[in-house]
Amino acid sequence: MTNPCIICVAITGSLPTKVNNPAVPISVAEQVESTQEAFEAGATICHAHVRNDDETPSSDPDRFAALKEGLEKHCPGMIIQFSTGGRSGAGQTRGGMLPLKPDMASLSVGSNNFPTRVYENPPDLVDWLASEMKTHGIKPEVEAFDLSHILKAAEMHKAGQIVDTPYVQFVMGVKNAMPADRHVFDYYIQTVKRLFGKDAAWCAAGIGPNQIVLNEWAVSSGGHARTGLEDNVRLDRDTLAPSNAALVKRVTDLCETHERPVATWQQARDILGLGTGPTG
Repeated sequence: MTNPCIICVAITGSLPTKVNNPAVPISVAEQVESTQEAFEAGATICHAHVRNDDETPSSDPDRFAALKEGLEKHCPGMIIQFSTGGRSGAGQTRGGMLPLKPDMASLSVGSNNFPTRVYENPPDLVDWLASEMKTHGIKPEVEAFDLSHILKAAEMHKAGQIVDTPYVQFVMGVKNAMPADRHVFDYYIQTVKRLFGKDAAWCAAGIGPNQIVLNEWAVSSGGHARTGLEDNVRLDRDTLAPSNAALVKRVTDLCETHERPVATWQQARDILGLGTGPTG
C-alpha cells in the first residue's frame, strides 16, 4: 500500500488530567512542547482542546489563540484542528474560537450517549457551527459516533453546508456509543466510499485500549489514524504512555508493518485539500 497515512495527535482533550497521567499537557506551553515532539515523530494534524489553570475544560478563544501562535512557530506546516466538542462549553461558546481560522475544526453532526451523559449536538447548533466553519474557510472533520452521522454529513454536503468532500472520522469504543466492531468499521468504509467516492479520505479513532486496535484497522485499510493522550493515557494495562510522541510512534510502526509511508505535512495538506499553511 503506497498511499501516505496521515497521523492526527489528539494532545489533551477535556477529561484526562495529570492524576491520570503526568504527561497530559495542560498549559499552552506544555501543549506546544508535547505537540512539537509528536510532530517530529510523524504526526501532521494537531487536534487541540484548551484547559483552564485548574485543568478543567475551556473554550477560551484567547487560550486557543496562544496555542495556535505557538504551534505555528514551533510546528511549521502542521495542520491545526480546533475542537468544538461539547465538554468544553455550551451552545455557541463551543465555536467562539473559529474566527481564529484554524486549518480544521471538529464537527459532531448528531447526538449520542457518552459514559455518563448525553452528548448533545442539536440541529440548530450543528448548522451554526458548520456555517461558522464555512464563513472562516475552515475544513470540518466530521466526528462520526454513529452511522447516522456519516449520512448526515452527506446531507450537509449536498446542501452546501460542507463545501468540500466531507472528511469523516469514525470514533469507536466510547462506552454507551459505538463499540470497536470490525463489521461496523468495514461498513463505515463502504458507506464513505459509496457516498463520497472511492478515493474519499477518512480517519479512525479508538478510545482507551481500543486506540491501538483502530490504529491497526485504519492503517491496514488505507485510512488515516488518530492517536494521543486525549483518547488513551496508556501504552498497555500496566504502562502509562510517556508522551503523545510515544503514541504517535506506535502508529508509525504500524505504517512500517503495513508498508505505508507516513504522510509529511505537505502530503497531508494535499490529501485534505488545504493550503500550504502560514509558512507559505
